[in-house]
Amino acid sequence: MEIELPEIFSYELTLSFLKRSPREILHRIEEDAVLKVLSIKNEPILFKICNGENLKIDFLNSNPTEEIKEQVAHYVREWFDLDTDLNPFYRLARKDKLLADLVKKFNGYRIIGQPDLFESLVWAVLGQQINLAFAYTLKQRFVETFGASVSYQEKKYFLFPVPEDVAQLTDNDLLPLQFSRQKSNYVKLIGEAFASNSISKEKLGKLSFDDAKTELMKIKGIGNWTANYALMKTFRYPNAFPLEDAGLHNAIKNLKLMKKKPTLNQVKNIFKKYKGWEAYATLYLWKSL
Repeated sequence: MEIELPEIFSYELTLSFLKRSPREILHRIEEDAVLKVLSIKNEPILFKICNGENLKIDFLNSNPTEEIKEQVAHYVREWFDLDTDLNPFYRLARKDKLLADLVKKFNGYRIIGQPDLFESLVWAVLGQQINLAFAYTLKQRFVETFGASVSYQEKKYFLFPVPEDVAQLTDNDLLPLQFSRQKSNYVKLIGEAFASNSISKEKLGKLSFDDAKTELMKIKGIGNWTANYALMKTFRYPNAFPLEDAGLHNAIKNLKLMKKKPTLNQVKNIFKKYKGWEAYATLYLWKSL
């Protein structure tokens, strides 16, 4: 199966992002191919993505139906953000002092998303107040311990734990993985919210950005940063960007040669000119680091 690529797309930068941690557990990079397993209709579908004129997808452990192929293609399009037309953003960025050099240097860089909202929220909580390397360590332990897996050519490919299982976990399950009590509690509460269907990707997808954020923040442990991160990564809301993010502030400080990090009001003023493209402006500013 092949997926047509948009005009502005860099497979090399996509791979670079996907390879950012050796502890990544939910996909595997082999040479220039990406291997991943999805659960579709309770069946583990393992596939490999290769680059060419189009993205080529090979199915490794099954001969899927057309319906399953369509679901995999939809997932990949969401994952790599292939349906966003970046031309308007590039026209804006090329005229901007902060972004002009970045869009030239990182041409074709797209937001690598997390189509699974549950995974997106748990990952954001795992990363709260710790460095990225340790966040990946926690995710690896969590997925290996509680996620299902499929074996192919003597290698294991893991699926993210499902909400119904996570909702049943206790501190006795999570603290030995070096979760803090706070993270343990927050992850369980997210699992309970999804398992009870009080929150779902389908429900939030019908809401406005502000209403979706309000619903997410009703769950203890999901604050403004976490909600914005998930809405940016899962729903592609252009104005869902983590205003308080330290990395974003450091990027602006570096590029503007400031002696200290900008205030929140300064960041808000800078982002006024990026209206409609706040998430992508954030992506490229992060990339400058």
